[in-house]
Amino acid sequence: MLSKAKIKYIRSLEQKKNRQQERVFVAEGPKVVGDLLKVASARLIVHTAAWKDCGSTCTERIEVTEEELRKISFLQHPQDVLAIFPIFDKTTSSIPNTGLAIALDGIQDPGNLGTIIRIADWFGISQIYCSKDTADVYSPKVIQATMGSIARVQVSYTDLERLIDSCPDGYPVYGTLLDGNNIYEEPLSGKGLIVMGNEGNGISSVIRKRINHRLLIPNYPEGRKTADSLNVAIATAIVCNEFRRRKQA
Repeated sequence: MLSKAKIKYIRSLEQKKNRQQERVFVAEGPKVVGDLLKVASARLIVHTAAWKDCGSTCTERIEVTEEELRKISFLQHPQDVLAIFPIFDKTTSSIPNTGLAIALDGIQDPGNLGTIIRIADWFGISQIYCSKDTADVYSPKVIQATMGSIARVQVSYTDLERLIDSCPDGYPVYGTLLDGNNIYEEPLSGKGLIVMGNEGNGISSVIRKRINHRLLIPNYPEGRKTADSLNVAIATAIVCNEFRRRKQA
């Protein structure tokens, strides 16, 4: 049975300040919790009898009824298990020497951030750098939207200006801009940093100046009146797909 104190503690982790203070985050559902348990031990697992445990390790485990799980869940429809994990300490502020990485400049929507992490995982990109004003990767909504990909993608918060300025001369820094060049006609490298901007304002002016490969995702047919822009997560998927398609061609 869950005590009132335990319920209060779990619910408090919806707030960023409490997650940072406790250095933990909440994950829910067999898929997300299962993927995280492959790379980390849980501090607490709360589950119903329906959850199929695969020999996971944790500090504390509590079996509850569906009604009790609803009291602590951040989901509209709880999914048999909720777990508390320690925040990952393995972060970096240096650019990888090989392969692609993603930089997020002011992404605000938790669903977009979580989806981008999932997209990066799908396309084999294991490093994401976030500006300090990007949404918190450990919020329950972000963790849920990653669908377990947070276990395989390293997310670091850093000063993007300094990060890009630290790159070697000629290092490819890509960004999607309305005045960019058609992505389907531009040469693309298997190495570089892909910058994606804020949902409403795009890439900030200070970061825009540091982009040396300006890309545009064209609408079709050319010249047709259409939406002003694409959702940033959808745009990220299109860009990552084109980079990977070129590599396989």
